[in-house]
Amino acid sequence: MGSKLAGPGGQGGKTISQNADINVTPFVDIMLVLLIIFMVAAPLATVSIRLDLPPATPPTGEEPKEPVYVTIQETGSIFLADKQTTIETLAVDACAALGGGSPACQEERIFVRAQPEVRYNAFMAVMNELQAKGFYKVGLLNEDIE
Repeated sequence: MGSKLAGPGGQGGKTISQNADINVTPFVDIMLVLLIIFMVAAPLATVSIRLDLPPATPPTGEEPKEPVYVTIQETGSIFLADKQTTIETLAVDACAALGGGSPACQEERIFVRAQPEVRYNAFMAVMNELQAKGFYKVGLLNEDIE
């Protein structure tokens, strides 16, 4: 707030009255500086990632094979579709279920599902075995497919 030190002409400066006007000049100066800062900083905050997407290819008419479902039960039993298997014979049985023992069987899809009570190490043993045998198209299911 400001105050007037000089009074009306005949009083010789004996009365002091207050000036209650708000000085907005510093406020406007600060707002303009902040506006400039944000205008300069905003383009730097946007991050772009360069993607090289493959060209779109039309479907060849060949439908993908039905995937194989690996089910892990809480007892540690492993089932491939409806047939029980072991961790050692899982890859061989998966290739047989996918339609033969050719090396191309590793390019097909395999879905792994486990009961909620299955221990993590039993689940990871199945995943590690599939990966070690070259099965990289593995999907994880959390619900039964109907």
